[in-house]
Parts: sequence; C-alpha cells; structure tokens
Amino acid sequence: MKFTDIFIKKPVLATVVSLMILVLGLRSMFGLPVRQYPLTENATVTVTTVYYGANADVVAGFITTPIEAAVAQAQGIDYLTSTSVAGASTITATLVLNYDANRALNEINTKVQSVINQLPAEAQQPVLTVQVGEAVAAMYMGFHSTSIPSNKVTDYIVRVVQPKLQTVAGVKQAELLGGRQFALRAWLDPQKLAAVGLTAADVYTALANNNYLSALGTTRGDMVSVDLTAGTDLHSIEQFQKLVIKQKGSSLVRLEDVAKVSLGAESYDSGTRFDGKQSVFIGIKVAPDANALTVIKNVRAAFPELVAQLPEGLKGEIVYDSTEYISASISEVE
Repeated sequence: MKFTDIFIKKPVLATVVSLMILVLGLRSMFGLPVRQYPLTENATVTVTTVYYGANADVVAGFITTPIEAAVAQAQGIDYLTSTSVAGASTITATLVLNYDANRALNEINTKVQSVINQLPAEAQQPVLTVQVGEAVAAMYMGFHSTSIPSNKVTDYIVRVVQPKLQTVAGVKQAELLGGRQFALRAWLDPQKLAAVGLTAADVYTALANNNYLSALGTTRGDMVSVDLTAGTDLHSIEQFQKLVIKQKGSSLVRLEDVAKVSLGAESYDSGTRFDGKQSVFIGIKVAPDANALTVIKNVRAAFPELVAQLPEGLKGEIVYDSTEYISASISEVE
C-alpha cells in the first residue's frame, strides 16, 4: 500500500491536511518579512578613544596601536579597521557572520581593559559601542535653516524630533548626523597670553577649578530634610568672560583679557550638506527583526506632524528612502 492510498481511502483526513496547508500558507504569506537584504546578524564593535591635543601620529602610536593589538586577540573577529586623526582614535572590529555580538563585546572590552595602563594619562577612557544589523540607515531626513544657527537646529532636533522618531515601532535608532552640540568656545590669543605670562594649560586649569558641579549632600532633622546645593558652575557668556585666570596682588587677569569667548559648537571638524545647504541629518535604522516597509511607512506617517511643529525658518524633508528600491523589486517580481 502506498502512502497516498491513505488519503484516497480517508477523504476527510485529506481535506483536513489540505486545509491545514492552506491556513499555514496564508499565515506565512501575511507574516512574511520583506527586507532589502537577507536576515543575518552582521555586527561590528567600535572602540573610540579621545586624546585632545594630540596629532594623528601620536594617536596612532600611543592609542591605536596598543588597543588594536589587544583587540585582535579576541574571538569572533573577521577583520579590523582603524582610523587615527588629530585627537581621536577609532577601531572597528567586524565580527564573523552570525557571531554572538554580546559575547564579542565582552571579550573585546576585556582586551581593551588589559592595555588601559599603557595609554597616556591625558587620554580619555575608551568607549565601546556595538552595532548589530545593517550599518546603513533605511531612511535619511534633512533639516536645514538659513536663519537659525546649526547648534540651535541640533538642540531642537535632539530635544523634540529625535525622541519622537525613536518611539516609532521597529526603529532601532534615530541616528544624528552632522549635529553641532552647544559648547562655549574660548578662542585664545597667544600674544595676549604671553604678555601676562600664561599658557593654554593655565587657562584649562582655571576653567576646571572654577566651573564644576558639586553635590553637598543633605541635612536632616526630626521632621525636615533639606537637599544642599552649591552654584559652582557658570551659566552665561558674561560669567565666563569675567572668570579670573590669574591674580597677582591686586591685578586680575580675566578670561576676556586673553581670549574671545563665544557660544558655538563642540566641533567644526565635519558637517553635512543637502542641496548645497548646511543641514542636520537623522538616519532611521530598522531593528534586525522588523519589516523595513512597515517601519518606514510608520515613520512617513509621523513625519508630517513633526514638520508642522518645526520652528519658523526650520525646514525638514526626506532625502533618502531605501524602501523605494524594495518596493520596486517587489513590483518587478509581481
């Protein structure tokens, strides 16, 4: 007796099996994820170390080389790439396909910690970040203005736009590109510093000693508890300008005497432009297990409301959408 004879003799069983196959097929069709690339776990671990004031050669020799040699000993690494620029070292470890990213992160962190004592004392602690999934964002949005400074545009996007986009279902990260965070800049005049016998290190020390946050603690009684605070930080350009850098007898040297103080951005090393305009971009990265078409559709639905709430003079638009290629591919298949 053949296997197929069972279904001929028992038509009810054949009907049930056929219906089960139909139901499973329909369920799979509506639950099938649509992606630009196959579902694989591509992960990278990035080690970033900041060393202010050092040139690229010093960073490469004293930061990148020892960390790179240590990281190379970790398991699961496919290949390493590194970049040494003035003031910063970046090492990227690309993991073997489908290797456990958390395990690799722990191993690489252990290797980095083993060479911490070899780094210069002035260098900051290395920062490790892990990126799982596609490195390129599925969508990019550009925000630009001809009347609002870039640091104010960045501040608004970080406070208002970015949090709303990150709450959209399936969005892994709303990455800020080309942003310029607020920072108070003191542009030192070498001739004026030399005239009063000061160096840049003296100015740095004075700023560190006179502008810091301090938590004093709490005082408590039988019925009352009071938190103690101290206003040890500065809040305005005028306060920084009047900051005393040096005192000799009754003579005071203030920051405004040796530097031009202004409210600017943390870094001017890089920027992003769209249609020739200085812009701040947000890249939408889709979660590895999410449907890119659905996620980007939800982002597009939320975008008009964000644009309507933008301050006067600030404009936003979608400059790149990878799902257009996915939809075109599906259309070609159909």
